[in-house]
Amino acid sequence: MAMQSSADQPQPLGRVIAAVKGWIERCGWVWVEAEVTELNRRPTATQFLTLRDRRSGDTARATCTRLVLEQAGPIADGTQVAAWVKPVLWPNNASFSFECRELRIVGEGRLLAQIEQLKRKLQAEGLFDAHRKKRLPFLPRAIGLVTGANSAAEKDVVTTCRSRWPGVNIELAHTVVQGPEAAAQVIEQLRRLDADPRIEVIVIARGGGSLEDLLPFSDEGLVRAVAACRTPVVSAIGHQSDSPVLDLVADVAAITPTDAAKRVVPDAAEERERVDVAVNRLRRAVVAGLVRRQDDLDQLRTRPVLRDPTASFAVHHERIALLRDRLDRAIERHLVQEQTGLQHALTRVRTMSPKATLERGYAILVDGGGDGVTSVAQVDEGDDLMAYLADGTVVLEVREVEAHPELTQEGH
Repeated sequence: MAMQSSADQPQPLGRVIAAVKGWIERCGWVWVEAEVTELNRRPTATQFLTLRDRRSGDTARATCTRLVLEQAGPIADGTQVAAWVKPVLWPNNASFSFECRELRIVGEGRLLAQIEQLKRKLQAEGLFDAHRKKRLPFLPRAIGLVTGANSAAEKDVVTTCRSRWPGVNIELAHTVVQGPEAAAQVIEQLRRLDADPRIEVIVIARGGGSLEDLLPFSDEGLVRAVAACRTPVVSAIGHQSDSPVLDLVADVAAITPTDAAKRVVPDAAEERERVDVAVNRLRRAVVAGLVRRQDDLDQLRTRPVLRDPTASFAVHHERIALLRDRLDRAIERHLVQEQTGLQHALTRVRTMSPKATLERGYAILVDGGGDGVTSVAQVDEGDDLMAYLADGTVVLEVREVEAHPELTQEGH
């Protein structure tokens, strides 16, 4: 009902706001489809967001509890949702917003939420860990290619591989690459190629497409099959902006099928150039090494010991000759000293010997028994004595004995 009012009898503003609040809130709870924009996550219980109608562009503010936002799943700006809301007018500033009791992700947002939940689950199991990634061989004997028959992805991979390495061996495994049967067919071909001992790397390739088109490559069964492969797997799904779950579990994630071909096959021209560069570097290194060794030899040849190997012997020979001369002189001096000492000793011995005494005119008397006669008391007249002289002996007969006592006393 319209409120009665005039310039003379205006209605109080609060009453009008209250009436408007009543009119708005009679709408009750309603499900609306909208896009979430300006999501403002706060540490408080109440969360603020803006809902926008993609067709009309109309926007409205909304509030919800943190629990409602968390239960809805991974919501971000741009997520399409179905929201159970009730219009509310706040009387303090007459602002309009929606109170939201439930949020459900719909459309691509729902698919993205499901894919995000799968990512979290598989990541918790460790299927995306870096240590599980296998290295690609430098030049595989055979490459398994899982892709759509006569597709642009097949052409890109095959053409690029053969242009880089003409002799490459590619084993094609055709499957459907979208729709409900795609994941199962890809798994079947993947397991067949993985069981072939000739295949050393497997490429799963498909061109770009919508989220629904690429959905088979986020299939949980396919992801687990890739994780179980013994053969390295390269994911080449869509374009750079596409990121199926397969990219996370694959050993190598290429941004395009052409990029995958470049990763699995080396470029023959580039490798030839690298070999030429390596050979030239090796040749220069060998020449430089020989030059250094020649310089070392030249320096060794300039050393005196190599110019004249006997030079050092000459120095030692001179020293030995000097030592020998010093030794000869020392021996000679020692012999002279010893000879001089010997002469002195002989002189002293000769001086004290009885022969020297005899040579001065003395004689040694002995009786008939051979005992020396040193006193007149030892002989009698008529005794025979023998006198030892310097040059012989004389036999004497005692005729007279005369004692001289004064000589005896003087001797004492």
